[in-house]
Amino acid sequence: MAEEVMAIFKRGMPIFSIFQDENRQKIILLLCKHKEMTVNQITDQLELSRPAVSHHLKLMLDAHVITVNKVGKERFYQVALDDTVQLLKELTTALEKSISSN
Repeated sequence: MAEEVMAIFKRGMPIFSIFQDENRQKIILLLCKHKEMTVNQITDQLELSRPAVSHHLKLMLDAHVITVNKVGKERFYQVALDDTVQLLKELTTALEKSISSN
């Protein structure tokens, strides 16, 4: 059982590290509220530079918590939390099983 939980934790590490940062949390909340936004739209809402926002978006793309849709020269970012929610459900279930087996 412990190996299963540890494997889920390991799979979730990129996601957990994304959610550790307050700026990325703010970006996720903005994207949830507005459905999709460009880098400039996000920058206008936060006290971050455009390069900083782009950096955070890249990290979130790499962790698969957001997606991007390119339309012409614009890139529109959206939340993509289905896999994240599924991983958290798996982790919760595994932890509950671990607790009940003790």
